[in-house]
Amino acid sequence: MFKGSGVAIVTPFNEQGIDFEKLGELLEWHISESTDAIIICGTTGESATMSHEERKEAIKFTVEKVANRIPVIAGTGSNNTSYSIELSQYAEEVGVDGLLEVTPYYNKATQRGLIEHYTAIADKVNIPIIVYNVPGRTGLNILPSTLFELSKHPNIRGVKEASGNIAQVAEIARLVDENFYIYSGNDDMVVPLLSLGGHGVISVVANILPKDTHNMVKYFLDGDIEASRKLQLNMKPLIDALFIEVNPIPVKEAMNILGMNVGSCRLPLTNMSNENRQKLIDEMKLYGMEIRG
Repeated sequence: MFKGSGVAIVTPFNEQGIDFEKLGELLEWHISESTDAIIICGTTGESATMSHEERKEAIKFTVEKVANRIPVIAGTGSNNTSYSIELSQYAEEVGVDGLLEVTPYYNKATQRGLIEHYTAIADKVNIPIIVYNVPGRTGLNILPSTLFELSKHPNIRGVKEASGNIAQVAEIARLVDENFYIYSGNDDMVVPLLSLGGHGVISVVANILPKDTHNMVKYFLDGDIEASRKLQLNMKPLIDALFIEVNPIPVKEAMNILGMNVGSCRLPLTNMSNENRQKLIDEMKLYGMEIRG
C-alpha cells in the first residue's frame, strides 16, 4: 500500500502495439517527479482494449523497469471472476506490490455477488487488493456496508473511491478501520477525501502534473492544509478539461500536446474534437504548461 499520489498511467501505443520504449521513459519520469506509486493497466491505461498477453507484458515490464523503487499496482479486474483470479495470480508471480480490482461491469451483480467476487480473488492471492468503485463506468455502486464486509478480509486493504459522492466516502471512513486505505478516484475531490482520513489519490492528472499531484497530498498529510487546498483549487479547471471527453482521451491528447508522444487511444475511443482540444489547450496555457504539439 502507499500514501500519496499513484498515477493511473496511460499505455502508449504505436502501430506494433504497446510502445515499451515510451512506457519506460514515462516510468522513469514519474519516479524522478516524486510519483508515489504506478498503477498499470487501469482504466486510464486502456486495459479494456488490451489483449490478455498485452496486459501481462505491460505488468511484467513495469515491475522490472520500476525495480522496487516505488510500488507497482496492477489493474487485474474483470467482469469474469475466474479471469481476474488468473491475471491477479500472474501479476503476483511477476512481483507487483498490489492489485486494483474494478467492480464487475455489465453483469450488474448484487451486493452479495460483489462480496463473493472479491472474496474469491482475495482468497487466491497473497498481496493487497484495492477495490475500485467507479459506478459511472460500471453501472454498479459498491455500498459502504458491502465494503465494510470486504475490509474484514486480510488481503482486501483499500478502496479507490470514484463515486463522486463525498457522503459515501464519509460513511466508508466511519465503518472501516484505520488500517484500511482510502484513495480518491476523482482528481477534483482529493482534499475533501483526505479530510475524512483518506490516504491519497489514484490520479489521471498526475500523468501531466506528477509533482503537483504528489505535493497536494503530501502537504495535506504533513499538516499544511492551506497549501494543499490551494493546489487543489488551482488544478481544478485543468482537471475539468481532462474530463471534457471520456478518459483517457483528453489526458493522452494533453500528453501529446506537451510533446510526450504517447500515441492515440484505441477504438472505440477516438481523437478529441477540435473544439474540446482547444479548450484543453487554453487551460493548459493558463496553468503555465508549455505547448509543443
